[in-house]
Amino acid sequence: MSRSRGAASVGDASTVRDVARLAGVSPATVSRVIGGTYPVAEATRAKVLEAMRELDFVVNAHARALGGATNNTVAFVVDDVTGPFYAHIARGVEEQAAAEGRLCMLCTTHGDPQRVLDVVEAMREQRADAVIVVGGAWDERSYQDRMTHFAHALDRAGSRLVLVGRPPLGPGVPATVVEYDNEGGACAMTMHLLSSGHRRIAYVGAVPGLSTSAERLAGFRRAHEALGVEPDPDLVVPGEFTRSFGYRAAQSLLASKKDFTAVFAGTDMVAAGVVQAFRQAGVRVPEDVSVAGYDDIPLAIDVHPALTTVAVPLEEMGRDAVRLALRRKDMAERQHKVFGTHVVIRDSVRAPGAARV
Repeated sequence: MSRSRGAASVGDASTVRDVARLAGVSPATVSRVIGGTYPVAEATRAKVLEAMRELDFVVNAHARALGGATNNTVAFVVDDVTGPFYAHIARGVEEQAAAEGRLCMLCTTHGDPQRVLDVVEAMREQRADAVIVVGGAWDERSYQDRMTHFAHALDRAGSRLVLVGRPPLGPGVPATVVEYDNEGGACAMTMHLLSSGHRRIAYVGAVPGLSTSAERLAGFRRAHEALGVEPDPDLVVPGEFTRSFGYRAAQSLLASKKDFTAVFAGTDMVAAGVVQAFRQAGVRVPEDVSVAGYDDIPLAIDVHPALTTVAVPLEEMGRDAVRLALRRKDMAERQHKVFGTHVVIRDSVRAPGAARV
């Protein structure tokens, strides 16, 4: 294609008007090609794209957003990128995003509910194809209302809110939900401990106001009820999903002289901290106290003894989160998927022995 007079030199910062001159069309036509929101004749579209290539024209993201188009990115919103739970879901998200021709943008919130809202709002403004929020939801009405608002706003913009590992926002809310049988997994693990003969089980890592923790604690209690065993509320230890918390909680349990034969930790990371504290105190696992975790992250087999835990299909959840969101027009009836969980029996649980804490 020959260059029209007045067009910018190759390598200069080109504008929509430069592209229009070179293609022999109006600036409005160029904008329509960039935005992709209005029909343009294929021959005209080809001329505009050729001019853009020749001028090395880079589409301004803000201008594209104003035109109503998404920006071929998938935003992945997590509390902590270093957490193994999030890292394995992230791997699935990134792999599927690449397969779908999308870039993956990582955003961290450090466990701050307001930060989650701020990030989702920013990604809405950037017109991400999907905004994938991972991890438990906070039990606050204002938080839920804002997330519902963003779900509708993203939908109107041609994007999608995706909730991974958290419950739906409610009927009629346009969001993709990929979760797992969280309560069922906790119930199955507690049943395994109770069936092994444990009657005094400490639950360590009950995070107040977090849906993930509430569901796991519900499963813990449901198993006790099913077998007619009354759980001791003094053995439910509120805290965080961290290794350091598990370590401190185990020390506190030992110092309290409370009677217990097993610990069900809210996550594998919490369980690792519990095992470390017991080892340092001379308490043997599982001979003196059994320990179980949740998530089945790679750390679970590195802990000594290898950790009995609940397996969650993390990478599969990440892949499906992207696939369902980007193909939602073809999968309109499959926008809520629940994965199963199962107990993985290793070496950290056994029937109660003669020794007691």
